[in-house]
Amino acid sequence: MTSSFQRPNPKGFKIQAKAGGHYVNSILASQEAKSNGFDEALLLDMNDKVAEGPGANLFYEKDGKLFTPALGNILPGITRATVLEICDELNIEVEEKFFTVDELKKADTVFYCGTAAEIIGWESLDEVKFPLNWNDSVSRRIQLAYQKLVVERIVEPLSRKGAKHHDVVM
Repeated sequence: MTSSFQRPNPKGFKIQAKAGGHYVNSILASQEAKSNGFDEALLLDMNDKVAEGPGANLFYEKDGKLFTPALGNILPGITRATVLEICDELNIEVEEKFFTVDELKKADTVFYCGTAAEIIGWESLDEVKFPLNWNDSVSRRIQLAYQKLVVERIVEPLSRKGAKHHDVVM
């Protein structure tokens, strides 16, 4: 759900870093969403533009093209940067821009990305269900590429050191 809590103003906080004070705002937004029957919250910035989730960046897909909030009022996440690299490798067009919740609600599909979330697709936002089947989306291709990349970076180096795949916790 769209939270009543906002992403901290970059003139009031150092938003380019994961700082303790940011987590309080994120926890409040998540609790609000859960108490209203939703899985997670969406935070807007001080200009009512889509910012990010409590612990994740956001992308939306429309007609095979991806969009993500521009830097400035969001955390420039490592997973977000990885998604951008994957899109470049797969020749998937991505536009970084400021956009509203109303524009987001017209998306074909949406996903969060972050260290904990990895890449997780959304079913809906507020009262709007996204029309594209996740498995038929460009976003799903990115999710699969990301999962393959994580396995290559984490599991395979460990297996060369003698660890078993089941010893790795993801």
